[in-house]
Amino acid sequence: MRGFFKFFLILFVLGIFVVIAGAGVAIYGLWHYGRDLPDYEQLADYEPPTVTRLHAGDGQLIAEYAKERRVFVPISAIPKRVKQAFIAAEDQNFYSHFGVDLIALTRAVVTNVANYAKGRRPVGASTITQQVAKNFLLTNEVSIERKIKEAILAFRIERALPKDRILELYLNEIYLGYGSYGVAAAALNYFNKSMDELTTAEVAYLAALPKAPNNYHPIRKRGAARDRRDWVIGRMREEGFIKPETAQNAIKVPLKVASRDATQFVVAEFFVEEVRRELIEQYGENGLYEGGLSVRTTLDPRLQQIADDVLRGGLITYDRRHGWRGPVDSIAIDDGWLGRLRMVKPPSGVGTWLLATVLEADEKQAKIGMENGGVGAISLSQLKWAREWRKGQRRGPAIKRASDVLKVGNVVMVEPLPEPKPGQSPPNIVDGVRQFGLRQIPEIQGGLVALDPHTGRVLALSGGYDFAASEFNRATQASRQPGSAFKPFVYLAALEKGYTPATRILDAPFVLDQGPGLGKWKPANYAKKFYGPSPMRLGIEKSRNLMTVRLAREIGMETVADYARRFEIIPNLPLQLSMALGAGETTLLRLTAAYGMLVNGGKKITPTFVDRIQDRNGRTIFRHDTRECSKCREERVGNRPPSIPDPRERVADPVSAYQIVSMLKGVVQRGTGRRIRAVGKPLAGKTGTTNKEMDTWFVGFAPDLAVGVFAAFDQPRPLGRRETGSSVSAPIFRDFMARALDGKPAIPFRVPPGVRLVRVNVKTNLPARPGDKRVILEAFRSGTEPSGTAAVIDGSDGIAATGASSVGGKY
Repeated sequence: MRGFFKFFLILFVLGIFVVIAGAGVAIYGLWHYGRDLPDYEQLADYEPPTVTRLHAGDGQLIAEYAKERRVFVPISAIPKRVKQAFIAAEDQNFYSHFGVDLIALTRAVVTNVANYAKGRRPVGASTITQQVAKNFLLTNEVSIERKIKEAILAFRIERALPKDRILELYLNEIYLGYGSYGVAAAALNYFNKSMDELTTAEVAYLAALPKAPNNYHPIRKRGAARDRRDWVIGRMREEGFIKPETAQNAIKVPLKVASRDATQFVVAEFFVEEVRRELIEQYGENGLYEGGLSVRTTLDPRLQQIADDVLRGGLITYDRRHGWRGPVDSIAIDDGWLGRLRMVKPPSGVGTWLLATVLEADEKQAKIGMENGGVGAISLSQLKWAREWRKGQRRGPAIKRASDVLKVGNVVMVEPLPEPKPGQSPPNIVDGVRQFGLRQIPEIQGGLVALDPHTGRVLALSGGYDFAASEFNRATQASRQPGSAFKPFVYLAALEKGYTPATRILDAPFVLDQGPGLGKWKPANYAKKFYGPSPMRLGIEKSRNLMTVRLAREIGMETVADYARRFEIIPNLPLQLSMALGAGETTLLRLTAAYGMLVNGGKKITPTFVDRIQDRNGRTIFRHDTRECSKCREERVGNRPPSIPDPRERVADPVSAYQIVSMLKGVVQRGTGRRIRAVGKPLAGKTGTTNKEMDTWFVGFAPDLAVGVFAAFDQPRPLGRRETGSSVSAPIFRDFMARALDGKPAIPFRVPPGVRLVRVNVKTNLPARPGDKRVILEAFRSGTEPSGTAAVIDGSDGIAATGASSVGGKY
């Protein structure tokens, strides 16, 4: 008996030792594997990378930026059925365990022993919390050590976070195949539905994917995918999440996926790229591609479409005036021509045009073969423009035969002729053969900006002929000489110094000695003529260089430079007289905004592409309009809206600004912008052309819309004889305004207090007399109305200028 007691005592002591040793090993293991683990508390504030979306001013989508196509959905917005499906499939005891499910773990050990004996794959027992630990904090390494760390982290996470937060992280982070991160993205990619639209069968299929999405591919492995889905449906029934009849009906449903609807984007590549750069500068690349920002831009999709259309059309029109530069390529024409044609790489910027090769060419037409094997024809009438291009933007002899332009084997760009309207020509089908027009990608480039002159909101922006061919933005990145488009600010400076639109300025030869070794500067008018004393208005309407130089000399280049700075055209304008003719460099966006400040009455605006930015939680983190309106949300008394303060800085007197607007309206009515008069609405603006026809501009406005157009070669060279802002850029401005203002009322320019409109003779700008035929209403500041002939400004006296650039405005 004593021996038995002694043996029992020894066993008891050994048992205690084993327990203590086991506890020690466990404690050591927890210490060893638990040290240096990632900070799990960061999960409390974790925000998964989500898509940043850019929207137009009307809410239409214009761009998305993301590294992972994830849609983050708060747990409160995730449907109950979705949560139940994943819990049934992945972690039935989720709401009761402490991070590790001991029951499931024990069951997995027993099952795996049996599976090992039968040569089957082992099963897992990871809880949702453990999967969160692995996905967020650990690697995918398969090892005992990683599983231990996973369990320790799961325990710690359960102590730090509520269950719903853990489930939220899991359902938004997990990868479910088809490029889907999170359940919301998977619902769209697999079924083209939002989560609350999913059926029981669809929810069950998504819940079947976490273990191995590729093993349950809905098309390549449809049988395994359906079996796994049905297993999840059974688990949902066992857990009491769905009724038996619901489960039976769900199992009968075939497994079908639906392609996600193609996201419809408003096309505005140059505009979008400008916003993208701005967002990266403000929030960094991670903020843009992972931040889930919602950006409401200023873009007007209708105006953007018009801008792209008219800019491309205007550049093509100019290009066709200067001839045909030759085919894209040439190939041999025999039975294998189709294969050779398909191997020709289309040039950048081809757009919707087609490649074709010339199969035959005679006097009347060229027969062409298309990439699809079809044939068509280009008639002689469609080739008349294609005279040979020659150096200096000159052209060869007139085209008399189709074979003068096209040779057999030439590969060219063509476009199908549209179906003609009744009574119009040319026909698009002749003798059963489809008719095409010959096309050529223009070498000239340009830009167009349209903005709200009262707020600076950029409504449309096109920075070139084709974004795919060149991402360089000629509206914001190209610094070029504005030429005569700068002149209005010289005249504005003079008006604010007390001169009037009737002030006479001498239009006569002007010579300036620039200093030792620099020679003499002799500016001239575009027409090479001199008109003697002329009223200030004519200096703008007819774009007189000599009048502008004399006026700038009279008021001082320091004053001119001050106005260039105020209107943010050129911050540090050199004090050279040639700068008064637009020899300084600026961008189209800056100059268009400056013109906007003229028509808005002299209030400063800053161009902006973004109205508002919200973070992933809907909190506004940027707003362009920072005005406060405490009474905007209050109930109105009557129809009178609340008064909102105007914080805009004044950069010019409203009377002087209106006087310039009136003169610029004269440019359209009687001056260098007469082409624009055809629009039939109140419009104003100014042409600009630099020496040797290098750069052409037209910048102008309606009362509530400012638009600027620039056109030139990227590498400056002459555009050709008589190619000016009036012939190149003004027609683009005209076509834009005609479409933009179509169907809108003709709103007159707003006349501020302090302006007196006087009937004057348009030639002399003196009060009109009985019998005068050419009479206009001139805007004078009250008290400055002309009563007779005044002195003439000749600008010949005063301190000599510090020098003059050799380039300046012309027309």
